[in-house]
Amino acid sequence: MKVEFDIASDQIDGARDYQEDAYMVNQLGEAENGDICSLIIMADGMGGHAAGNVASNMVVATFNKTFQARFPTDEVADALTEALNRSNDQIGASVKETPALRGMGCTMVTAYVQDNKIYWVSVGDSHLYLIRDRELIKQNADHSYGAYLDMMKEQGMEIDEQAGMSRNMLMSAMTGEEISSIDVSESPVKLRPGDRVIIASDGLDTLGAGAIIQYSSWSATAKECVYALLKAVEDANKINQDNTTLIVIDVKEREVKPEVSSVEVAPVPAEPVSRVADVYVPEEPPEPRSYKWLVWLIVLGLVGGGGFFAWQQGFIDDAVQKGTELVETTTQSIEAKLEAEAEPAAEAEQMVEDEAIAEPVAEPEAEPVAEPEPKPVYVDKADVFRDRLKSGGYGPTMIKVPSGTFRMGGPSALISADEVPRRDVTVSSFMVSVYEVTFAEYYQFAQATGRRKPKSNGWDLKTHPVIDVSWDDALAYTRWLSKQTGKRYRLLSEAEWEYVARAGSTTSFWWGTKHGEGNAHCFDCKTDFSISKPAKVGTYKPNPFGLYDTAGNVYEWVHDCYHRNYEDAPTDGSVWEGGDCDVRVVRGGAYRSPANSMRSENREKFKSGKGQYNVGIRVAREL
Repeated sequence: MKVEFDIASDQIDGARDYQEDAYMVNQLGEAENGDICSLIIMADGMGGHAAGNVASNMVVATFNKTFQARFPTDEVADALTEALNRSNDQIGASVKETPALRGMGCTMVTAYVQDNKIYWVSVGDSHLYLIRDRELIKQNADHSYGAYLDMMKEQGMEIDEQAGMSRNMLMSAMTGEEISSIDVSESPVKLRPGDRVIIASDGLDTLGAGAIIQYSSWSATAKECVYALLKAVEDANKINQDNTTLIVIDVKEREVKPEVSSVEVAPVPAEPVSRVADVYVPEEPPEPRSYKWLVWLIVLGLVGGGGFFAWQQGFIDDAVQKGTELVETTTQSIEAKLEAEAEPAAEAEQMVEDEAIAEPVAEPEAEPVAEPEPKPVYVDKADVFRDRLKSGGYGPTMIKVPSGTFRMGGPSALISADEVPRRDVTVSSFMVSVYEVTFAEYYQFAQATGRRKPKSNGWDLKTHPVIDVSWDDALAYTRWLSKQTGKRYRLLSEAEWEYVARAGSTTSFWWGTKHGEGNAHCFDCKTDFSISKPAKVGTYKPNPFGLYDTAGNVYEWVHDCYHRNYEDAPTDGSVWEGGDCDVRVVRGGAYRSPANSMRSENREKFKSGKGQYNVGIRVAREL
């Protein structure tokens, strides 16, 4: 059985003044037998030395270069060990050249996955976990003093702790000297679909095994798992919390496509996605950097008495500011003008009908929430309507959105590598559904076409968004609407979705830079609604375009195939085909997903032929 990997990663500084971890996710492409291969490197700089982050970056870069020189190889364990030793030698050479760097070092764990096999090599106290059937299984060895004591105790030998030695003291590390203990997998562990692999620095120790398993079980995707675990570490608010880096790998069954051509095309290895703590990644990639200037700057700082610390902190502050700044400021006087002219969306929906409708349209009732009255939406009342269906009844409530140009994507690959580069996109005016499609609306289509009806779980069909529908189902639903109405219905393009979700805003959430409380339905949104199910459509206030639940409640399918980033993406708002069309993009976050997944720029992906418990539909209609 062939498998493929969904990989996500991120890191937090914790209580440190700067980030000492460095990591790289390098999707190497295919081995000679067609297996998909990836290399994941995570190095944790030792906090007792000012140049710990220099060591971790040096190790990541050297290890990746050394291993790739032998890829592909049948001697994986030897290749991993050679890359580790070469990385350690690089630290030693740097210390020899610059004695002021003596004592710098790092721990490291690296995983190499090839189809259903995972190999690793590690030094120190970082972690490689396998989650299978709700069990957390530690794969690599822990070279800390505490782990040594626990191991001896398990073997029946009680050893008293030596005075002056803490449990987290390392008994093996990469410092340029001979490494006392290396853990390398001589034979791989077999992976199977449904497994989740977690690679993490020791900062994850803030959470116990039970918490890691629970947050993982609540997360439908690798990216959601990263968000949830790092948020839990931050919420623990531990004093002196260490840097925490997290890489999550979800193992999924791969559909083997039949060959359509006898012409062999050589696989092109994908570019690695790397994140290093002291480098800001702008929209345009900078020239490659050398470590020499950084090393000498450290030396000068050490000689100057604290100069390096001041430089380093300022540099990181600037990187964090640029990496987390989600935009400049919101659009100006147009909003004020439209706000003054517009009336609340609810009144507009009750009063306005399409010319083809002969009777008022009843909208779903919303559950009351303890929120202030929403601001008027910035739309014309005449643009809200429902198309009549030939078979009887009406289609989804639609609204016209204006044309416009916006900045699509996130500001930095440090936040998410698939959200860059940012670019200006111009979107033409079109119609979009005010609410997520409900069970009742979808059941009309399923009943008429004989398609499977997703289970409603006893929820109110008229007011709850339909879930467990595949991309194929969603596309078929839009085509049925087109036949029933004589109008062209379709799924939104990814650019159109982000445009209407932002609704003129330039922040990660249409209401501001923070997710806040009570603005949407998600795992940590702190609302009165249970995270066991989505809320009724329209429960929360609409965005300035008059759309409900573009953030939270359920993810929404868009038409586009998944691409690893926005390189060469269209700028006219059109659908982007190509890429990996076995998986399609979903947007908007969901009721059991962390708040970060609701960011307007956030992207997730799922297999197009399979429904998900947290994915629904929003539709578009051409003018």
